[in-house]
Amino acid sequence: MAPRAATGRNLHARVIDEIGESIVGGALRAGDALPGESELAEHMEVSRTILREALKVLASKGLIETRQKIGMRVRDSRFWNHLDADILAWRCASMPTDDFVDKLVEMRGIIEPAAAMTAARRRDAGQLAAIGEALAGMEAAMDLDSWAEADLRFHEAVLAATNNELLSSLFSVIETALGTYFVMSARTAKNFRYSLPYHREVYEAIRRRRPNEAAAAMQAMIDDSKGNMRRGRRKAS
Repeated sequence: MAPRAATGRNLHARVIDEIGESIVGGALRAGDALPGESELAEHMEVSRTILREALKVLASKGLIETRQKIGMRVRDSRFWNHLDADILAWRCASMPTDDFVDKLVEMRGIIEPAAAMTAARRRDAGQLAAIGEALAGMEAAMDLDSWAEADLRFHEAVLAATNNELLSSLFSVIETALGTYFVMSARTAKNFRYSLPYHREVYEAIRRRRPNEAAAAMQAMIDDSKGNMRRGRRKAS
């Protein structure tokens, strides 16, 4: 955990990021002891007050715990809040493992086909237009970054069209992980726009209010993406 300059950054957030990244990225492992407050504050060039507040946040995410006579230690990953936006971001920043990617695909398979089905039943004209605009952005994308941005908007718009605030709020939690996955999937394909036909099918099924077709099209998209990722792994090995 090498200290970084605090230029333009909130010291409190910097401490959270540095320690959090070290834990999630594996530099600090379950059971590892953190230095005492005085030593850690000096190392990170912050006050003990700022350090304590940052440690409280990390503890609330399940990453560390403090015990009498033992001090601060890293907790096992089973105690982490894996849907915490920061933890997801740190996992993605440290190159997602195959296991993490597989679990993300599994979560998509549980949530997104059902969301597409619900969107086909409940969407209004404005929500359909938002899905269509995102699709148009994907069709117009000339590079991977613009493609991934439009792809995220598409999936966000589908969740919003369910008119279920719990589902639509879920996007803000998994946005970083999904964005990383979309970029990884597109990079392993010969053409980053390879999944465009599947997105068109989802849009058309939602537009025509055909729930079963929307769910099937979304599942086909996920299955194809999963297969593409696996082929990419085999080539890399």
